[in-house]
Amino acid sequence: MAIHDNHKSWETVVNLITQHLFYLKSVLNLETTGIKEMVERFFMENAMENCYFVDAKNVGKKVEVFIDRDGGISFDVCHKLSRYLESFFDEDKRFGEDYILEVSSPGVGSPLKLPRQYRNNLGRNIVVKTAAGKLEGILRDASDHDCTVEVTSTVKVDGKKKIEIINH
Repeated sequence: MAIHDNHKSWETVVNLITQHLFYLKSVLNLETTGIKEMVERFFMENAMENCYFVDAKNVGKKVEVFIDRDGGISFDVCHKLSRYLESFFDEDKRFGEDYILEVSSPGVGSPLKLPRQYRNNLGRNIVVKTAAGKLEGILRDASDHDCTVEVTSTVKVDGKKKIEIINH
């Protein structure tokens, strides 16, 4: 009896460890580790220095890789990178046998994550979340550390409406 009970407690421990590892794997997105390096190597090997990695996500069987380029990314680049990544994923089986790989630009509605993306979107209307709230305006300038958003508001001056432009 004691041996059987001991076996059950080890089974419980193994199950708990497996559950925690699955949780950590999903939270830390361990499957996507190394994708950035693969993408950057592909761009270097193919003289595509103006292209860059933005993000990678794995939810269930779907693997999404987001890339961009100064001036916008083409379908041809996405297609070639997809084939390149598939060759590695099919070999190392990190996503199993049955996965869906999508390589694309982040899309117009996606948040900007990198300074380079901010610089590529100068002159566009954006919404920026700050500690004080949201700012909506035109992105006028961007550096590696900050950006300038031109916010237009209507104020009354001497009883007349006036448009005020504030740079944040």
